[in-house]
Order: sequence, then C-alpha cells, then structure tokens
Amino acid sequence: MRVRKFSSLVVVAAALACLAGTLSGCAGIVVGTTATTATMAAQERGLGGAIDDAKTRIDINFLWFKHDEEMYRDVTPSISEGRVLLTGYVKAEQMMHDAVRLAWQAKGVTEVINELQVHDDADVGTFLRDIWINSRLEVKLAIDDKVTAINYSIDTVSGVVYLFGIAQDREELQRVTNYANDLEYVRRVVSHVWLKSDPRRMRLGVS
Repeated sequence: MRVRKFSSLVVVAAALACLAGTLSGCAGIVVGTTATTATMAAQERGLGGAIDDAKTRIDINFLWFKHDEEMYRDVTPSISEGRVLLTGYVKAEQMMHDAVRLAWQAKGVTEVINELQVHDDADVGTFLRDIWINSRLEVKLAIDDKVTAINYSIDTVSGVVYLFGIAQDREELQRVTNYANDLEYVRRVVSHVWLKSDPRRMRLGVS
C-alpha cells in the first residue's frame, strides 16, 4: 500500500469517528481542517486553486476505485493547477493505460504525466527506503527558509524521486533538486516542477 493512500484512510477513519459522535475526534478534524485551509491559502496556486485540485484528486480516486480497487490502492496522483502526475507501480500495461485514461476524465485536468512503473510491487526494503527518502527530503525543504516547501509535492518510487509543483525561481528549484540528489539510496531525480514565471501558467490563467 502506498504511503499517501494510507494517510487518506487515516483521515477517513477520523471523519467516521466524528460522525459517530466522538467529540475529541471531531475537535481534531476541526483543528486539522483549519490548519489545512491556511496551508492551502499560502500556496502559490492560492486557496481556490488548491480546492480545485483537491476536487480533481477526489474525482480521479473515485474513478479509479470504481474501475479497480488495486489501481486506487497502488497509483498516487499528485495534482498542481490541473496538471496530474501519476506515480507508483502497476502490474500490467493495461492498468497503466486505464489509469491514465480515467485520470483524463476527471474535471479540471489539463495534463496527465505518466511516470508509472510496470512491475510487481516493491519489496519491503525498497518500500522502507522510499519512505525514508521522502521524509528526509521533506524535512530538508521544510527547514530551508530559501525554499517554499508547501509548493512542492514529492513521491519516491524504487529510489526515483519525482518532484512536482511550482518553484519561485530556478535557484530554488536547483536547491530542491540538489537536496534530493544528495540523499542516500536516491537513484535518479525527475522534475516536473514549473517555475512561477512559466508562460504556460499564464496560458492556463493561473499565474
């Protein structure tokens, strides 16, 4: 099971606890929602853009879940201003094609970037190393005041680090890339990050 899918299940479980009348669980959701809203508003894409991307994520996950629960479990969608990056493992080419096709059906999608790897799921050692890489990189970005960490999405699959989101400038993106390259177990860094000044953002009406 992918890390982000597990996190989503935790949130759903907390919400169910709230609906069941657990006051402490409900209070935690309120606090968490407030913090999340503040974070979304601070991102380069703004609160409106973050909400639109969240809706797109829900649509994609719903389409995948209806089609194949294994697809929903194993494929991770990262979304930034309508751009969708797919990462993870699939066991067959057809599942990869179906994941891409269904992602395009979600409202608000302007691009689908396919970085899915076709093979059996990674062993436990690889999985744990990927988690280690992700967590270490997230910490490095969070404590660097020259990096706006909330604008980045990171996913690591079999030692390949995928960077996604919006960079303030080339210098910031280079810092992020260098952090990733310097980490142990990293085999390669793939960036699908757009610069804040990228004219493609202007064409989408989000700059």
